[in-house]
Amino acid sequence: MAWETKSPIRVAIVGVGNCTSALIQGMAYYRKFGADAPGLMNVDIGGYKVTDIVPVAAFDIDARRVGQDLSQAIFSGANIAYHYPGVDVPNCGVEVHMGPPMDGISAALSDFVEVADQPAADVAQILKDSGAEMLLNFLPTASAQAARFYADAAIKEAKIGFINGMPELIVCDPAYQKTAAENGVPLIGDDVKSQLGGTAIHRALLQLLRARGIHVNRTYQVNYAGNTDFYNLVNRGQSKHKTKQEALETLVSSDSEISTGFSYVDFMGDRKTALFYIDASNYGDAPLRFEAKLEVEDSANFGGVMVDMIRYMKLALDRGTSGVLNAASAWLTKHPPVTIDDDSLAVQQLDEFVAGQRER
Repeated sequence: MAWETKSPIRVAIVGVGNCTSALIQGMAYYRKFGADAPGLMNVDIGGYKVTDIVPVAAFDIDARRVGQDLSQAIFSGANIAYHYPGVDVPNCGVEVHMGPPMDGISAALSDFVEVADQPAADVAQILKDSGAEMLLNFLPTASAQAARFYADAAIKEAKIGFINGMPELIVCDPAYQKTAAENGVPLIGDDVKSQLGGTAIHRALLQLLRARGIHVNRTYQVNYAGNTDFYNLVNRGQSKHKTKQEALETLVSSDSEISTGFSYVDFMGDRKTALFYIDASNYGDAPLRFEAKLEVEDSANFGGVMVDMIRYMKLALDRGTSGVLNAASAWLTKHPPVTIDDDSLAVQQLDEFVAGQRER
């Protein structure tokens, strides 16, 4: 194995796009500069560090990635994720296998993806043979059929952990929850909340306003970038709208209006901009307005959360915990099965989970 470690966390990945590129590059960064280098939410989680994460299997459908080593595939095709300066990604020793295209490719993405002309590999068997402990789902938004295919391969056949990083409601599905519990499989999802992204900031603002007695009349969040994810969101982003909206609705009154939107600006590349607007009222119904702007490398923002999710799942696997990991899902995803409105409480419960004081 190219990426050796004394206590590896063996992960498989579906979707070798920008998010995977940022995740793998970041892992190489911390191997070079040290597992305690800045930028992590948690340096150590239950004894596990970022440098313990090892990729062991990968799946994609793009001809420019399939058959390549993962270390090369992450820079291929339409990938434009931020390149970490001074970091060379070593050979992973992991070939990218062909997956079933299904609805993972659409008319909206056809200009960005060259579907490989070869049969799909036996995904479940590869997961078993690779020794993967969990599968990370990074498929494009609206890949409902493909997402469930890979969820079935992981949860039902290979019987390994499943982290759902995209806005398809799999972990929230009672049928998958039941199967996962029966098969001893832990789940985290649905839809990753970035390390410091639009949803996290918007929720923090709404929680602050609520605590200060401010009534929110209406609020919007608009996001734009130039990567394939945003091109896809503009054309078939209904499920992403759903997860974003519902992540905010529990924090405002029923008469408050919320709107979220996406736009594709090609020259922005992987750099995302989020705009926030809040129309509210305070003491005596006096008017209050708030506007803010965030700019961030989109895929790196995703990777910073995923390395924590992976380590929380590893702890669950070590302890034989199955089913939904509620604390991790509540803190780190947009649409968890169990919502915790107070983010500080979610963090507290997650700390209790790590300490072994809480099962999930």
